[in-house]
Amino acid sequence: MLCVYIFLLLTLSRVGQSSLQDKQTDFGLRVFSQLASGSVDKNVVLSPYGVASVLAMAQLGADGKTRKALTAAMGFSLQVRGMPRQQRLLQRDLSSEEGVEIASGVMVERKMSLEKSYRRALTKAFQAHPHQVDFTKPEQAVHIINAWVSDHTAGTIPDFLAAGSVSDETRLVLLNALHFQGLWKVPFDPKLTQERMFHCANGSTVPVYMMRLTNRFNYGEFVTADGVDYDVIEVPYEGDSLSMLLVSPFEPEVPLSTLSHHLSSQQIQQWRAELRSVKRQLAMPRFTLNSEVDLKTTLINMGLGDIFNLATADFTRITADERLCVSKILQRVKIEVNERGTRGAAATAAVMFSRMAVEELTLDRPFLFLIQHKHTGAVLFSGQFNQPEQQ
Repeated sequence: MLCVYIFLLLTLSRVGQSSLQDKQTDFGLRVFSQLASGSVDKNVVLSPYGVASVLAMAQLGADGKTRKALTAAMGFSLQVRGMPRQQRLLQRDLSSEEGVEIASGVMVERKMSLEKSYRRALTKAFQAHPHQVDFTKPEQAVHIINAWVSDHTAGTIPDFLAAGSVSDETRLVLLNALHFQGLWKVPFDPKLTQERMFHCANGSTVPVYMMRLTNRFNYGEFVTADGVDYDVIEVPYEGDSLSMLLVSPFEPEVPLSTLSHHLSSQQIQQWRAELRSVKRQLAMPRFTLNSEVDLKTTLINMGLGDIFNLATADFTRITADERLCVSKILQRVKIEVNERGTRGAAATAAVMFSRMAVEELTLDRPFLFLIQHKHTGAVLFSGQFNQPEQQ
């Protein structure tokens, strides 16, 4: 029985993957591993493809040190000749699968002009055509973005952005939407679903409805370099072009981070090469997961802090109107796994903003103050002002 597992969504059954797809997968899985390492005993679900796509859209507009940092962290660059075409073909191949819908979107402040080269690159790589939005009306802008996401996730994610997610400083929102609905090749019989106890990572046990299926599966047993034994079982969807891989350590006390740290496209290919068809009884929970994350801290920990800093970020290939930086990378995922199959949706956004010079600076929020002797540099007083004292 699988007590704990790592859920790899939409793993393609093709072993021969393009170099770009491998590198995007590797980057997305590194983000997942980094995110999961900070949530040892919590559920985590991510769309690696969505994260890689949105940051690739930002990368197309990066220059200088920002371009180098993104290329180094992501392991690929869409600014290299021929890569935008590979990206377009990859997105086309994925979208051609039955039950899979992928879309990329660009919402741009109506008064900001994008560089023509950036517009062409977005169209060539992602088939994305910029839509003008008035970010001086934040509520209206959120409604427009949420409607776009809802349309491209079959209504699964109707309220992607919360109120206040954008402001009049927002200049650009890069979007990726992914929707998947697949039926198991061999469905689980609901009559065999029984309530069983699930042993959680924190040591507690909780009741869960466990689905059961006896069938021939592609299955394998493996050992990490550190000597941790684990198994991998593949559950295919109808058509055999998509499947779910379930990965579980033999010993229940082994943390999943032991396995998630080693996730990569090469590792997945190795599993697939060594899986063998055997008869097994699979028991797994029927579950629903909802996740909302801001990946800013995760990406900063991966060496991408400069893209969030207005002083250091260089996105001059996007626009010459004003300096831009990323303010947040948001992702929302909903997934449901039951006896019939799987339904999943993910929406990812990179929100980019700028600050214009203002004529008046109003300190109507907490501030620090320092009184310094300029000649010697001595600081005579320093303080923080959080609230006015009562008179």
